[in-house]
Amino acid sequence: MGMPGYTCGMSEVASPTVREVAVLGLWESNPALVQLLGLCPLLAVSTSAVNALGLGLATVLVLTVSAAAVSALRPITRPEIRLPLFVLVFASAVTAVELSVRAWLPELHDAIGLFIPLIVTNCMILGRAESFASRQRIALATFDGLMMGLGFAAALLAIGAIRELLGHGTVFADMQLLFGPGAQALRLDLLPGDRGLLLAQIGRAQV
Repeated sequence: MGMPGYTCGMSEVASPTVREVAVLGLWESNPALVQLLGLCPLLAVSTSAVNALGLGLATVLVLTVSAAAVSALRPITRPEIRLPLFVLVFASAVTAVELSVRAWLPELHDAIGLFIPLIVTNCMILGRAESFASRQRIALATFDGLMMGLGFAAALLAIGAIRELLGHGTVFADMQLLFGPGAQALRLDLLPGDRGLLLAQIGRAQV
């Protein structure tokens, strides 16, 4: 089984530079803006900046940990079992992140908890594992996972902030759900609260 744009197998490929990996993840191959991957959470959760940032950071953690694990297991992974092994790695990382959010950020979990387990089905994660992490050394694979995750999180946050502004006239409201009570000072009231566009908030998770 293959994926469009990715080749199967565990063969070695030429290693890009750290700068190339960073530019690809953050801009040139941004998972959300260029590859158009992970659009389900991108549209469903990005109704506010805090929800978008919460899921974005969770995705960063899953991508980074998964990339490191896949690269570390590369020398002992047989080609015929690589996909089930990748999914097991992804599921373990997602479960750890989901339980951590539930334990330490329960109010945020109430808002985005439904979408955290769905990270495991994000083809962006399998795509990077198949095309990059399974063919590169651990350090570079981990950095690639981090950059791809940050690129996705940045797109998610930008869309979430825009939708929150259009829908409620605020930006960074409820950031205390993610960073604690002190983050309430980050809230920006930029437009009258009763002038929001309902369309921008369709699907908004209630907290």
